[in-house]
Amino acid sequence: MAGLTPSTPTPTEITVHQQSRVLEIAFNDGARFRIPFELMRVFSPSAEVMGHGPGQETLQTGKREVGITELEPVGHYGIRPGFSDGHASGIFSWDYLYQLGSREAEFWADYQAKLAAAGLDRDAPMAPKASGGSCGSHTHH
Repeated sequence: MAGLTPSTPTPTEITVHQQSRVLEIAFNDGARFRIPFELMRVFSPSAEVMGHGPGQETLQTGKREVGITELEPVGHYGIRPGFSDGHASGIFSWDYLYQLGSREAEFWADYQAKLAAAGLDRDAPMAPKASGGSCGSHTHH
């Protein structure tokens, strides 16, 4: 699996906190993180969010209140959360969750910078998805 080596920390405990909207995850190296659902949703490692290459990313907004409705294990290397907005195609490897947890401030700063560059507010509603299922980007002003 990509990013998984014998030294990759693995979770010993995963708790979904619906009220505070964080995924609490403890790793076997002693690290413990509380990763906000919003951060997970915004940085979902899915084609829908990340695109199929550099510059193909879809900036996610309006996810502050997003919840996690289910958590499905994926093999022995990760989880696939189902989010309350219907998004469920991102597979979060242990390694990626560890990165999100240990570099949370960095990810938030990156997100804020992308929002600023796009002139978007964090709470702006997402533009409705164009029908047709193509991976082209559609911008409506």
